[in-house]
Amino acid sequence: MKRIGVLVSGGGSNLQAIIDSIEDGRIEAEIAVVISNKPEVFALERAIRHGIPAVVIDHREYSTVFEYTKAIVNSLEKYQVDLVCLAGFLRILDRTLTETYPNRVLNIHPALLPAFGGKGMYGRYVHEAVIASGAKYSGATVHMVTPETDVGPILLQAIVEISDTDTPKSLAEKVLKIEHRIYPEAIKLVLEEGISIEGMRVRRKIH
Repeated sequence: MKRIGVLVSGGGSNLQAIIDSIEDGRIEAEIAVVISNKPEVFALERAIRHGIPAVVIDHREYSTVFEYTKAIVNSLEKYQVDLVCLAGFLRILDRTLTETYPNRVLNIHPALLPAFGGKGMYGRYVHEAVIASGAKYSGATVHMVTPETDVGPILLQAIVEISDTDTPKSLAEKVLKIEHRIYPEAIKLVLEEGISIEGMRVRRKIH
């Protein structure tokens, strides 16, 4: 059974989508640990309710990004994690993470990368930027994490239409619904080795 480690910073709705997909049999895996950089976030409560170890590694207790990343990697290794999933995790980590888990760190981003990614593009800031741009569509992207922010190979994307009356809040709600659908799909693809990566191009294997 493959073991997943999930990194969180907030409410954990994408964590819940992963839990639900495991419990209903869509993903053959188990969540070995949930790690938060903040204490008392609801994602930790979700983990505890489902009997999943919940760990707080507070970034404020570390003087460098390297030291903080190393603490997270140590915890992931302690729980013998095979795949790392960032689910609303709002800290940028050192390359130690991706070097330890090459092509085994995933992230979900609330826009259609490569547009509207990078430093500062998270949460409502993404949706504000998308609406201000005049774009007619937005969506969600699951990608491999690399040392550079939001530029890794794209595994899955899905789109939503932006209406004339959409606000950052209403757009976020639309996008979140498709995040909950495509993140478990991408995790399943990776765990079942259903993809190959050639540079930035991700191809589905034909069985």
